[in-house]
Amino acid sequence: MPELSRRRQHVDLRSARRIALAACAAVVAFSPAAVAYAAGDYRAVDGYAIYLGVVPAAIAQGHPPEHPERKMHGGVARGRHQHHVMVAVFDAATGARIDDAIITATIGEPGLAPVRRRLEPMAIAGAMSYGNYFALAPPGPYRIELQIVRPDAVRPTVATFTYAPAR
Repeated sequence: MPELSRRRQHVDLRSARRIALAACAAVVAFSPAAVAYAAGDYRAVDGYAIYLGVVPAAIAQGHPPEHPERKMHGGVARGRHQHHVMVAVFDAATGARIDDAIITATIGEPGLAPVRRRLEPMAIAGAMSYGNYFALAPPGPYRIELQIVRPDAVRPTVATFTYAPAR
């Protein structure tokens, strides 16, 4: 009987991870404004509406190996405190999703050297966002600086956020 119980718990955990990832994907793809704005992870800069989402990388590990999101950014980051940093960018006036940007994130804690990575384009439910994995150990806080470059831009757009991981 204990073996069946362990299997059931494993299945339940996998199901919970899938549900959580689907919910996060839906938030980023369909209604980033409502959730990000409520959490304070929204910035309006240079005519863009910029939404930031940060979720534990372990959520993506719940996908089956053949799932495309398991292969994003070179595969799901392993190790403690790995997080998936995601950004969605919109034209603030029209609401049109920006899908031709090059976005770089520079993330660091005060007094420590920051890590700089390109956020790779990723389609979730047919909607373009950008993301990559970063190690974000508690307590933080982390300064997240996004540099957004569009093909016809004279200069990059810079947006700064603060993030503190859950303990």
